[in-house]
Formats: sequence, C-alpha cells, structure tokens
Amino acid sequence: MKNKLHLGVSRKIKIIGGKWKGRNIPITRHSKIRPTTNRMREILFSWLNPIISRAVCLDCFAGSGALGLESLSRGANKVTFLDNNHICITALIKIMQSFSAYNSEIIYTDCRSWLQQSTTTYNVIFLDPPFQNNIIPEVIFLLERSNLLEKESWIYIETSKKRNIFNTSIIPNYWILYHKKITRNVMYYLFLRRS
Repeated sequence: MKNKLHLGVSRKIKIIGGKWKGRNIPITRHSKIRPTTNRMREILFSWLNPIISRAVCLDCFAGSGALGLESLSRGANKVTFLDNNHICITALIKIMQSFSAYNSEIIYTDCRSWLQQSTTTYNVIFLDPPFQNNIIPEVIFLLERSNLLEKESWIYIETSKKRNIFNTSIIPNYWILYHKKITRNVMYYLFLRRS
C-alpha cells in the first residue's frame, strides 16, 4: 500500500486513559474524518469501564482509530479496525507500529462487505460512520444476520441529530438503551444486547 502520510498532520488528539494516557493520535490532513471528541470519549469509556478490560472490539468506521486505541489502552484483548479510506488505513498502520499495538487488526475494506464474510465474534462494537451516510440501519442488520455479536455485547452508536435512529424500527427489541447523550448536533447511544 502506498504511504500517503506525506499529506501531513493537521491536528492531534490525545488518549485520555489507560497505559497510553496522554499519547497523541495524529489526524492526517485530507482524511476528512471527524474524531469523537475528548469529552465524549471520556464519557463513553466511563460507561464501558466495567467491561472494556479483556473485551474483543470491532471499530466499523475506524477513522483516526481513537475509539479502538482508547480500548486497547484500557486493556481490551483485541481491536479490529475497519475503514475504506486509504489515508486513514495508512495512518493507522503507522500509529499501531509506533504504539506496538500487536493485538490489533487493521483492514482496508467496506464495512458492509466485511461483515458478511467475518466469523469472529465481538462483545464491543463501535459504529461512528460519516454523518452524511445513512448506513447505520444496514450495519445493524448485518451485525445481527452474520452472528458476529456475543450473546451479551455492547454497541456504541454516534450519529447526527438529523438521523435520530429512534425515528425508525432499526433497533432490535432486545437491544437495551443503556446510556444516551445528546449535544447540539450529535446523538450518542450505548446499547446492551442480550439474546
């Protein structure tokens, strides 16, 4: 894969907890990503604190890798990072090498195609796609159809307020809304799935 990191770093965000607390995650210029804010990551991982240690995580739209890196920093057993952006994938590979994060897998793919082929099961899922894509309903369907979720698993969803996922019937009735936060433009949900 051609190295595109010569495009430069436009800003950095920091890991906020765990063994890598304070380490920078560079955000590559022109990658067109929108990392979860530091404040929201702090809230999310306080929600996930009882179970993130030893978790097996899937980051379906990895972008900067912030959610997966935060998980690894806090003791997750493994994180699989998916993204269909070459710039993000190239940057993630370099970041994982610099962190010596060997319990990670970085895959350049379309999330929907990958979900239909994978056989690994996960108990923490991050769904934070680009806001302009109305892809969450399809991904939820594929997660369930492909049997990739452990019997008890946690699903984090971040979406624009314009796409309120409760305006549709896309959430399975055995997904329990465990936490929710709403800001001016963004809605954050954490679901507990038990089946």
